[in-house]
Amino acid sequence: MTSTVSIVIAALLGVLGGGVAQAQDYPTRPIRLIVPFGTGGATDSSARIVADRLGRRLGQSIIVENRAGAGGSIGAQYVARAAPDGYTLLLGLDATMVVNPFTQSNIPFNTVNDFTPVTKLGDVGLMLVAHPVLPARNLSELLQYSKANPNKLSFSTGGAGSTTHVAGELLKQRTGLDMTHVPYKSGGLAVLDTVSGQVQLSYSAIAGAASFVQSGKLVGIGVSSSKRNPSLPGVPTFIEQGLQDFEAVSWVGILVPAQTPKVIVDKLNSEIVAVLREPAIRERFAALGIEPVGNSPAEFGEQIKADLVRWQRVVERGNIKGD
Repeated sequence: MTSTVSIVIAALLGVLGGGVAQAQDYPTRPIRLIVPFGTGGATDSSARIVADRLGRRLGQSIIVENRAGAGGSIGAQYVARAAPDGYTLLLGLDATMVVNPFTQSNIPFNTVNDFTPVTKLGDVGLMLVAHPVLPARNLSELLQYSKANPNKLSFSTGGAGSTTHVAGELLKQRTGLDMTHVPYKSGGLAVLDTVSGQVQLSYSAIAGAASFVQSGKLVGIGVSSSKRNPSLPGVPTFIEQGLQDFEAVSWVGILVPAQTPKVIVDKLNSEIVAVLREPAIRERFAALGIEPVGNSPAEFGEQIKADLVRWQRVVERGNIKGD
């Protein structure tokens, strides 16, 4: 009996030891980075920037694979069902991971249970802009106009259930601002129709609207990050304008399937963080309107959980439905 138990224990230790050894040798073959959106745009570009440099550091090719559809859910589901061996990564966007679960029905994954966070690549600053004809140059003036002109204001975004949509809804809930949401197929189109005066306001990624604010074609009402954006130092934050703790930014990060060995997660984290610290990479991210972060798996995981709680509350209160 004792001999049989010893054999079983030895076999189990051999299997575990082999798994640990494989994890320590990681990677031994090419890695796929799934981007749950189409090619082009800042999200896809950020993935390719990281993949190129990370692949060199790991000594293996990292193949960027676009699997678009359903607001990112198709690509996310694919990664959730992949083997947890570190060879299939997900480029996760906040809209997909922490907003879609509440704006879309039958989401085919659970953000917390089906994924292990690796690191947040960066934050994308957001801003509320107005057409110059609107007699408001800051949040206080906008609120005054809204009260004096009920049901007159509208704001455009890149789509129903987008991060800019829920950020605008959060602003409405915190201030009582009266404005109707107008969804567009892309953030670029939403901003252009605000420039032309088709809508009075737009909640946009800062990078998508900065040039119009700089040229005077749009007015920056406020940025929803914790500090002013270097490209628009004259546009105050909403916090500066009296909205305590009002922060709403979009983020992009790397996740892997749940149960991926910790040694692999830690290795990916350390190498990606090292990539994000490189000056050349930071410059390329800045050009995309992304502020590099590179935090720990635990820190990224805590933000994901906090964002799920916050956006669920905003979505349910605003009765927001996705496209």
